[in-house]
Amino acid sequence: MKLAVVGDCLLDVDVVGTVERVCPDAPAPVLDVAEERARPGGAGLAASLAAADGVDVTLVSAIADDADGHRLRDELAGLPAVLGRSPAPTPVKTRLRCGAHSLARVDRGGGPGTPEVTDEMLDAVLDADFVLVSDYGRGLVRDERLRAVLERVPVVWDPHPRGPAPVPGARLVTPNAAEARTFSGRPDPADAGSALRDRWRARAVVVTLGARGALLHAGGTPVAVPAPNVPVPDPCGAGDRFAATAAARLMAGAATDDAVAAAVTSAADFLLAGGASGFRPPPRVPGPRAEQMSTVDKVRARGGVVVATGGCFDLLHAGHVRTLRAARSLGDCLVVCLNSDASVRRLKGPRRPVNGGQDRIEVLRALGCVDEVVVFDEDTPERVLATLRPDIWVKGGDYSADSLPEADLVRGWGGRTVVVPYHSGRSTTDMLTRRG
Repeated sequence: MKLAVVGDCLLDVDVVGTVERVCPDAPAPVLDVAEERARPGGAGLAASLAAADGVDVTLVSAIADDADGHRLRDELAGLPAVLGRSPAPTPVKTRLRCGAHSLARVDRGGGPGTPEVTDEMLDAVLDADFVLVSDYGRGLVRDERLRAVLERVPVVWDPHPRGPAPVPGARLVTPNAAEARTFSGRPDPADAGSALRDRWRARAVVVTLGARGALLHAGGTPVAVPAPNVPVPDPCGAGDRFAATAAARLMAGAATDDAVAAAVTSAADFLLAGGASGFRPPPRVPGPRAEQMSTVDKVRARGGVVVATGGCFDLLHAGHVRTLRAARSLGDCLVVCLNSDASVRRLKGPRRPVNGGQDRIEVLRALGCVDEVVVFDEDTPERVLATLRPDIWVKGGDYSADSLPEADLVRGWGGRTVVVPYHSGRSTTDMLTRRG
């Protein structure tokens, strides 16, 4: 299924360094710059996050023909996109950062002007099975032709105080608490969410509450969804992470409350991994799409050992867990290479997988021994292995490491293949056969 992310793109820049002294002529910290990192923000970040989850996504946006716009296009180069032109300078948000904290933010660009909406952009929206509108108040989703098209497709709408109201009939609208107060004039999130659902004629409105989770209004009594307790030095990007997960889960057929619960957990995990500053788009490889690789990058940067294993992991059982724990004990992080739904069907038959890809990813990531999940579409993992280049490739089974077809590939970059014990009697196929 295809997701279109429609909205305004920004260029986010982190200027990262250390602070060891105060400016002699003012009470201001002196940042000794070590590096500068650029990344897409706004709709560009939301689309990148969806792509990192393995979603087939296309970005639909408008970007100015200026130096910052060209830099933004470079950051989006690996992402399928249909881009019009914006007459306003590219919005740039530059954060001065020390460790996990921002010292200051400097904004430039933006301004008046009507972004271009082309026929190709409208076609990309109509070709999608689901749409996430990521409005950053820059004017794109005010376009009447675009709004008419958005009324014809299922939509999750992430609103902005400077933007227009969502189109009627949106599947889910995702204001944060401050936005909900601004839109409704009501300070209580419960009152605000209920009023906005009626005003916007939306099927559901969820008011995100930061560390307190979210409050879902879908008719009747609001549903409170608690958030995991995680430290949050920088919440940048959490709203995009929330909206991208909710849209992907709804597109996959999840109920609204399940999609919101998954989005709350996903936003917490995202912040725990460093938020927008810690996110790195996955390497682009023909075929597979990967989860974000920030943990792997960090392990490699400090000289650690990257371990990978693979499989379908359809009905997770004790044999799976033992194998994963054994694999994780061999290094400093564990990446699971997960067969996509289409790959599982080819290998196991038309009635598999029992659990879809998003559910399998969520269950695996909930295990403390799993650091990352990478989805691949082929029958075997060679292509994704060539991208990850793990130090150790682990298989569970009753055969020798040298007999594995991946062994020569892994040996080619200096890695090694390890076999961990096979747990007889514990297999998904056997479990399903016994049930039948």
